[in-house]
Amino acid sequence: MTTDAIDPAAAERHSRREDLDAQEVDKLGMLGIALLAGPANVIMQLAVPAVGYGVFESKVDSGNLFKVPIKRTRTTLSYLAVAATGSADDRRLYRQAINKAHVQVRSSDDSPVKYNAFDPKLQLWVAACLYRGWEDMERLYGDPSNITEAAYQQGSVMGTTLQMPREMWPATRADFEKYWNDTIDGIEVDDTIRNYLMAIVRMEFMPKPITLAFGKFSETMTIGFLPVEFRNKMGLTMSPGQERFFKVHNAIVRKVVKILPGPLKHFPFNVLLADVRWRTKTGRSLV
Repeated sequence: MTTDAIDPAAAERHSRREDLDAQEVDKLGMLGIALLAGPANVIMQLAVPAVGYGVFESKVDSGNLFKVPIKRTRTTLSYLAVAATGSADDRRLYRQAINKAHVQVRSSDDSPVKYNAFDPKLQLWVAACLYRGWEDMERLYGDPSNITEAAYQQGSVMGTTLQMPREMWPATRADFEKYWNDTIDGIEVDDTIRNYLMAIVRMEFMPKPITLAFGKFSETMTIGFLPVEFRNKMGLTMSPGQERFFKVHNAIVRKVVKILPGPLKHFPFNVLLADVRWRTKTGRSLV
């Protein structure tokens, strides 16, 4: 995957052309991706070397999961809240805040691969992973009939809220599938990125008591949600015990999701979007 970057101003001009209705985008429902299958989606994103090393080598300490885990989790989930349910103005302001951090994320002469956080091709891959994760969650917990061509087109907002021009989003769902499979075929995960990803999966960025209490649960959920192609590239397998637990867990969650009232179904993203708007009004940092 090449790294032909565009500048922030150009990205902003591209993204102003988006005309997505926030209420329509809300149908994408990011709950499952961010909370249940978050680590699996991170593996998918960072499996592309230029994305993986961009995160692994980043010198932006304020966004480092292992240094400020609570803040990084908040800003990541806030991005999903803004992209999926925010207004065009919310997305514009959050994009500008992300741009300020991404300016510092670019490869050095010593980096194993070349990368630039403003590379629209890399942003396309991140958006594709988020969209594909939503589809998987709809199949598991939601209504598969929601997976329509219109919903696919709305998924482009995951990229245009970053620096991806709208026209880069594959034209149809069939085009997306070809892009997805072609990209996966060319992915190789080296030991450096594999070890980094497994540390995230096992929640080693959290205080040790939390890691010990929830690390195994996180690992089981991650392997369960991870598509088999990525399991193979990571060298991961699911034990019979993990598979049984994963199936029971899914059965329970499906029942719970169906009876939750609207505000709880949207939690924590409704709260995070309100927080982003409060931060904007009071002049506080968004990321």
